[in-house]
Amino acid sequence: MIFIIDLKIMFMEITLGHTPDADDAFMFYGMLSGKVKSPDFTVNSIVEDIETLNRRALKHELDVTAVSVHACAYIPDYTILRSGGSFGKGYGPIVIAKNKMTVEELKKTKIAVPGKLTTAFLLLQLMIGKFDYVEMKFSDIPAAVERGDVGAGLVIHETQITYDQNKLAKILDTGVWWRDSTGGLPVPLGINVISNHLGNETIKKFDEFFRESIVYGMNRLNEALDYAMQYSRGQPRTLIERFVRMYVNDHTIEMGLLGESAIKDLFKFAAEKGIIPEFVPRIAQLL
Repeated sequence: MIFIIDLKIMFMEITLGHTPDADDAFMFYGMLSGKVKSPDFTVNSIVEDIETLNRRALKHELDVTAVSVHACAYIPDYTILRSGGSFGKGYGPIVIAKNKMTVEELKKTKIAVPGKLTTAFLLLQLMIGKFDYVEMKFSDIPAAVERGDVGAGLVIHETQITYDQNKLAKILDTGVWWRDSTGGLPVPLGINVISNHLGNETIKKFDEFFRESIVYGMNRLNEALDYAMQYSRGQPRTLIERFVRMYVNDHTIEMGLLGESAIKDLFKFAAEKGIIPEFVPRIAQLL
């Protein structure tokens, strides 16, 4: 009995925030289902939409959390984990409207965006400059565009591939623009960060734990998809699998030098245009 009590004390309790999105659920499946265990951590998960998690990170409320890459410019007390990133390979958030329009026409209309701290918002600013916008829950944007409440919408998550269900047209693709502007770098959209207060050794151990969870899910696709379907928002499994395969890829397991370069270039370009303050992201060391 004494031995068991001592063993429990050895575990560090981690409060983890993730989004109600299928790709996040897929990544954390092994960890949160208990199929992948750690000798170092117990994890308490909190599920919030990405902009809520961005703002909670600003207040340093969570030990580990999913955030938009954009938000990292304002949370220097966190380190970016090497695992768990959502990188688009020539695709990313898109702008939709009821009818085709030019960039100049787009800049004169009000665009619904999924949050000021999202990477999608930063990418569109880099792409077209300043524009009139209104913040809106990401899942409400296609309907708002269809009703005419706004002239266009910037969409993320699975709405990138379901917008045509609302008979809407794609106006711009930030992922294609980013790829062509950077010589082929993946577009860095979402990542996971961990509090610097936990120390380098703990950061390394958690990164390894998370990586094991991602690999576990990727090696058991159907099992992990079953788990992820609880966040399908009514979409069919075939679409959810397509979305997961888009954003859970080799860069998710380990961002690599290309992933690092993409993140650093995003901040460099945004700082040069005066959109964000100059910022050098703290990225966990290569394991």
